Amino acid sequence: MLIRDDIMIVKPIKTIKGEIIAPPDKSISHRAVILSAIASGKTTISNFLFSDDTFRTLSAIRKLGVSIDIDENSSGLLVEGKGLDGLTATDEINCGNSGTTMRLLTGLLCGQKFNSYLYGDESLNKRPMKRIQEPLSYMGAKIKLEKGHAPIIIEPSKLNPIKYTMNIASAQVKSSILLASLYTSGVTEIEELLPTRNHTEVMLKHFNCNIEYEDNFVRIINPNKLIAKDIFVPGDISSATYFIALALITENSNLIIRDVGVNKSRTHILRLWQKMGGDIRIFNERILNSEDIADIEVKSSDLTGIVIDKKDVSQCIDEIPILAVTAAYAKGETLISGAEELKVKESDRLHYIYMNLKNMKSDVKLGDNSIYINGKENLVGSHIDTANDHRIAMAFTVAGLKASGETNISNHECVRISYPDFYKDLYKIIKH
Repeated sequence: MLIRDDIMIVKPIKTIKGEIIAPPDKSISHRAVILSAIASGKTTISNFLFSDDTFRTLSAIRKLGVSIDIDENSSGLLVEGKGLDGLTATDEINCGNSGTTMRLLTGLLCGQKFNSYLYGDESLNKRPMKRIQEPLSYMGAKIKLEKGHAPIIIEPSKLNPIKYTMNIASAQVKSSILLASLYTSGVTEIEELLPTRNHTEVMLKHFNCNIEYEDNFVRIINPNKLIAKDIFVPGDISSATYFIALALITENSNLIIRDVGVNKSRTHILRLWQKMGGDIRIFNERILNSEDIADIEVKSSDLTGIVIDKKDVSQCIDEIPILAVTAAYAKGETLISGAEELKVKESDRLHYIYMNLKNMKSDVKLGDNSIYINGKENLVGSHIDTANDHRIAMAFTVAGLKASGETNISNHECVRISYPDFYKDLYKIIKH
């Protein structure tokens, strides 16, 4: 791999071997800063992810009056929690490209006694925000949007507990409701029709919150007082999947990834790859601050296409781009359906998966909310339009490392959103 005229040039490799440590989990890093800010006492956060997205949350929490000391050399933070009612007003919060920052903070700020104004970059300001406005308004929140999108204006109001059934599979929406519920008296219950990641629930319990969660049901009993506790952020399984995929599709590969978060709400992607015939072994399992962590060994495998439905998609929404890449190299047909949520991520991911696979000469067809891929042994290097989407950039870097010829990744620096050291870590394991 090399950079030419700000384009990442990717050429085919022979194999990958070795060990790497998974980068810190982005979802957990966001939540650790937010919850430690409203806990009582000091929280040390170890192995924090420093990326464009998480810096947006850090900046926002600091603007709300919370003291955060940063040690980038040790990937550590010291957060001096202000308690539930200790945040102070700020003029505006720029969420950049981070949907997690915007949606979770909207829930949190609904419970404050001051006005708030949140906005994002061009991409984030196009993403749907009615999905949080609706349940929060049911709770009594006063939220103004601009044609269903950011910027978001929040006015102080009295919040009430609710019983809410989520018709959209979104951990961000669920988390927004849970954060707002901390400013109510009574019981808030959330039912998910499709399961999503549960890091907010796990961390709330870690901070002594009176919360119950099981399968698709969450129940939080307020009022609560969150008590500061130290947090170690496990490795991000979403970031690890790019290396797992590359090992699966590249001959004679053997890779070990250390310290990966294997929360059961995040490992469905591994089960899908195992269903496709992937040789994936999880070992050295342990628990840190209520999160499951393990090491993962992956060996090159002969993958076979499978059917992936809406429930599957809801449990690995961020991994669909890299799953599609492995399907393009698998034997037989893969159908991914019920994937409408991909259209409203950082880009229309369904479209860019299709377009970039098509340009690499994959046998691929696009439906309204689905994509059909008939796998083949080899793809052909091409220009990749990332749409400035970090997950598209990383997924098609992997595709290019297996393809014939050169693959050119435009806007490759967008990987800084979630995984700044992605290309650096790739260099450690690829063999030409």
